[in-house]
Amino acid sequence: MNFQQLRIIRETVRQNFNLTEASAALYTSQSGVSKHIKDLEDELGVQLFIRKGKRLLGLTEPGQALLGIVERMLVDADNIKRLADDFNKVDEGTLTIATTHTQARYVLPPIVNQFKKEFPKVHLILQQASPMEITEMLLQGEADIGIATEALTTEENLASVPYYNWQHSIITPQNHPLNSKEQVRIEDLAGYPIITYHGGFTGRSKIDSAFEEAGVDVDIVMSALDADVIKTYVELNMGVGIVNDLAYDPERDYRLKQIKTDIFGVNTTWIAVRKGHLLRGYGYEFISLCSPDADIKALKKVAYPDE
Repeated sequence: MNFQQLRIIRETVRQNFNLTEASAALYTSQSGVSKHIKDLEDELGVQLFIRKGKRLLGLTEPGQALLGIVERMLVDADNIKRLADDFNKVDEGTLTIATTHTQARYVLPPIVNQFKKEFPKVHLILQQASPMEITEMLLQGEADIGIATEALTTEENLASVPYYNWQHSIITPQNHPLNSKEQVRIEDLAGYPIITYHGGFTGRSKIDSAFEEAGVDVDIVMSALDADVIKTYVELNMGVGIVNDLAYDPERDYRLKQIKTDIFGVNTTWIAVRKGHLLRGYGYEFISLCSPDADIKALKKVAYPDE
């Protein structure tokens, strides 16, 4: 048994049992992948994959049991490398942050700027994705830190700390009738076409719940993944926007008006890491820059009890 065999098992499952895709992902030949699988099955004395001719259709019961062990072994192997790097290169390496457009565009720039001043030799990668994609990237070891409002706290294999609380704002053209109201009610808002976030993004569930609980019909004419797109179409008078309140910049968005509101309640954006993933020291420093009040020791204990 060797680590290449374990990587092949994991990658074959990730590629939906397509050996051509698995071999391409591992930069090896399909025949080599097939041989490694057969050698491991012969060594263990059990069949790991369900087959139909030369095609793999899924995992057998022993294969399913083995997969969890393989995942843990490969994570721990990676942690050994990270542990050595922590002692040998304290301020060098790569840190991958998976986050949404809103965080990357409006929240993280000052944090990234400060981090790069403190750790100039660390290569920082910002990957923009949906909350579900961020969760998957963390679980697959493709990202070190995830930042999002949704999904991160519902996955038991992730450890998370709160980043910041925020509310939605209403965005309108400067001459819109809503701007003359002292207080905008949800019934007032429902009288206009709405442009807001796509389902599963940036507190959209809170928006839907507010309209549903108020018992009013709402015409959501367009949904988008990020606030910049929403604001673009609000400028074209296609509807009233509902965005994260931090996504409004008075200087950049001078054609638009922001109306503060508590109609949609309070949202929390979270920072998460994968349990069992040994984060480099500068990774925890990044989290501290984001959330100075975060209990880093507690996060380490939950994420990696044996550290």
